[in-house]
Amino acid sequence: MSRVRGWCPGALRPMESGDGWITRIRPHGGRLSPVQTEEIARAARDHGNGLIDLTGRANLQIRGVTPDSHAPLIEALRALGLIDADIGAEQRRNIIVTPFADPETDGLAAKLEAALAASALPLPSKFGFAVDTGPAPVLQDIPADIRLERGADGGLILRADGCAYGTRYHDATEALALAEWFLAQGGAPEGRGRMAGLIARGVSPPDAVLSPAPALTPPVPGDVPQGILLSVEFGQLKAETLADLAALGPLRVTPWRMLLIEGAVSVPALPGLIAEPGDPRLRLRACTGAPGCRHAHAPTRALARQLAPHLPEGRVLHVSGCAKGCGWPRAADLTFTATPEGFDLIRGGCASDIPQLRGLPPARLPEVL
Repeated sequence: MSRVRGWCPGALRPMESGDGWITRIRPHGGRLSPVQTEEIARAARDHGNGLIDLTGRANLQIRGVTPDSHAPLIEALRALGLIDADIGAEQRRNIIVTPFADPETDGLAAKLEAALAASALPLPSKFGFAVDTGPAPVLQDIPADIRLERGADGGLILRADGCAYGTRYHDATEALALAEWFLAQGGAPEGRGRMAGLIARGVSPPDAVLSPAPALTPPVPGDVPQGILLSVEFGQLKAETLADLAALGPLRVTPWRMLLIEGAVSVPALPGLIAEPGDPRLRLRACTGAPGCRHAHAPTRALARQLAPHLPEGRVLHVSGCAKGCGWPRAADLTFTATPEGFDLIRGGCASDIPQLRGLPPARLPEVL
């Protein structure tokens, strides 16, 4: 299994990690029926280590899969309608759908998905689409290369990420045409590249003159018109917890590592789930850490929990197992990056930025906060 991380794992092409293979599930339209949810939980127990990640791309990941358990896992997922025809189709079907989708949005996402599956576009593995045409836009801060949105006039627009304006949208062929334009402009040399990088070089799609509607702030746990939003601590939950959620209703998977239980009016207290918007754990960011990641120099999540009571109000804390910063590839108010010598402190930056303090032992971190 390749250790190059220029691609994302899938179901058909898992990625090696410190606790086994990571197998990523891309729910169609970001939705899971109660039966699919229950069976995914069963598959995680039977074929993995019982841990399930929520990703920033609104996907699920089963951890701890082995070379022997991968094939039966794929068969279990195929029976649920969650496996693509081949690796290429799986890679192209990289779509994030607003969890607050109305029937029109669900239909737009389904048609885009079908068009991508039928195409043969050689898109980079991280190249993705966002369908953000629900009651109000919420995905503008979520990484995506081609965006289907509401314009300021309420009509549908297609917008290249990094471009301030879009064009009127009619059908999925236009989204594929924009992807072809990206490739034709040299946006993916050697098979890698993102739309925003191409736009930053001064290239713009023709006829992009329509403004998108302003986005809302990211949602917080609690009641929403569609049901109840629950945040998942560090984006990871146990199979048993996912099985408990299956009994509460259909799920929509979100890019904020939250789950929307459609139609729910109440939810019992379950381990690892956050239902209150003021919970300090919402301001913690931490990767898998050691020993689950072979690149990590120290455990991260237990340490982040210990530090939560010491975190100043309103601040975001990122505890990273190494300088790659996979758990939060953005700036945070405070970042502790593990190194062979201890933890480095970065203020207002990313895990790889220049630290203000170096080699701190874990026992000193509360005092530093």
